[in-house]
Amino acid sequence: MAKHTILCVDDELDNVEALERLFRKHYTVLKATSGAEGLRVLDENPGVALIISDQRMPMMTGVEFLEKTQRSHPEALRILLTGYTDIESVIQAVNQGQIYRYLTKPWDSVDLLNTVSQAIQKFDISKELKKKNIELAKALNELKSLDKAKSNFMILINHELKTPLTSILSFIGLLNESQLDDEQKLFVNRISRGADKLRSIIEDVLLIVRAETNQLKATMTTVNFSSVEKLLNPEVINVLQYKHQTLLEDNLELSAQADRELIRQVLNRLVHNAAKFGSDNTEILVEAEKQNDQVIYSVINKGPQLENAVIEKILRPFFIDEDVMNHSTGMGLGLSICQSILNLHHSKLKIENTAEGVCVSFNLPAV
Repeated sequence: MAKHTILCVDDELDNVEALERLFRKHYTVLKATSGAEGLRVLDENPGVALIISDQRMPMMTGVEFLEKTQRSHPEALRILLTGYTDIESVIQAVNQGQIYRYLTKPWDSVDLLNTVSQAIQKFDISKELKKKNIELAKALNELKSLDKAKSNFMILINHELKTPLTSILSFIGLLNESQLDDEQKLFVNRISRGADKLRSIIEDVLLIVRAETNQLKATMTTVNFSSVEKLLNPEVINVLQYKHQTLLEDNLELSAQADRELIRQVLNRLVHNAAKFGSDNTEILVEAEKQNDQVIYSVINKGPQLENAVIEKILRPFFIDEDVMNHSTGMGLGLSICQSILNLHHSKLKIENTAEGVCVSFNLPAV
């Protein structure tokens, strides 16, 4: 391992040579007998780790010399040797020369060796920290580039998917207007359902991308969400009916400040999840409660509880708490989309297990 380089500056040659003998076993020692000579030596040696300078030198004091070294060797540590008890010199050295330590003459060899050893360790740590910071900055830039590339990729893919999907939907419409037998109608109906599902997936992914790229905007108005059932998509209604679940509402006439369409999507997705994972023949409660200046909305189902590990991960995009090889449905985007929408409202989802099932809630500013 290469030795660290230190520079010793003192106008008395005997002192410089004494310092060299003290340090040469462990370090490469450079010498100078004036501040001007010390600056020339530094110009020729960019890798100096430590500079030791006497304070009282003609033409240029140690403080003045150390101050100048900051421009050429900002990473190097500095030690001032002074025979004075003048506190003003020490204060100057700290404020202007940015010294690591100061020691009085005559120095104690053991103390000086220990001080230099500690300074070199600090130099190494600072150098390693700077290297790590550069690596972190590089990694962060790469991450930002990857994130931007991911968003651009998703936008491109979705655009390329929408173009053929539009053609498929158009021809499905034409087929439905033509004379079809029962088998053909069945086939067209299945194609239509698949196309609708694909369109829904594309719209969900695009919404996530728009949220992540700050393109999703919220238009705030005074809203209430009484009669949530009228806000639900047909797919959600179908799940409720298929599982014989009853939707209950409580106190939803409370008014809040929000983007009505975006929060409608949140409630729609939360009720869909509650129905999908709730037990058959049970009730799903959608309720609102005013607490101080906030309205707390909750969707509560009865059924299996969630493991803590799942709760920690469930808000991540594309997370699916199901066996993907065994009839898993969806892309795991529902709650992520809710979270993205609520971020625009300075809110977030809260997921908790109850005695009988799961409660998912969020808050909006009360009006």
